[in-house]
Amino acid sequence: MTKIAKNTICIWYDREAEEAARFYASIFPDSEVTAVLRAPADYPSGKAGDVLVVHFIVCGIPCIGLNGGPAFPHSEAFSFQIATDTQEETDRYWNAIVGNGGQESECGWCKDRWGVNWQITPRTLTEALPAGGDEAKRAFAAMMTMRKIDVAAIDAARQG
Repeated sequence: MTKIAKNTICIWYDREAEEAARFYASIFPDSEVTAVLRAPADYPSGKAGDVLVVHFIVCGIPCIGLNGGPAFPHSEAFSFQIATDTQEETDRYWNAIVGNGGQESECGWCKDRWGVNWQITPRTLTEALPAGGDEAKRAFAAMMTMRKIDVAAIDAARQG
């Protein structure tokens, strides 16, 4: 059994925590499924022997997926933010999430097929905002017109 980290993100799923965790591990670096725990007895949304808890890591961040049933759907109030260095990397993650039954949203946000929200954010954008002034304003204005972030367009906006 993997030792649980002092601070672990717990994500509530209906019934597909293991499938989601294996998907994340297949697309993001420094990601893996570390344990799959089954329910020792029946519970309100499942039976003894069903997958109850999945321990996994996404980009080095320890997480627990809990198959708790449909009571609590995901919202944009929680998201993973994945920093990218190139358009190719941005495209790869975005396309994997959206292409596997997910949905596009605005400003670099997308949702996976399980309803978990992701921000696929090129570092050029996160570096532009603290630069302040006109550079930040131009980069922010460019981002506001996008779904998936266009690295070249953000770079051009930063330069004016």
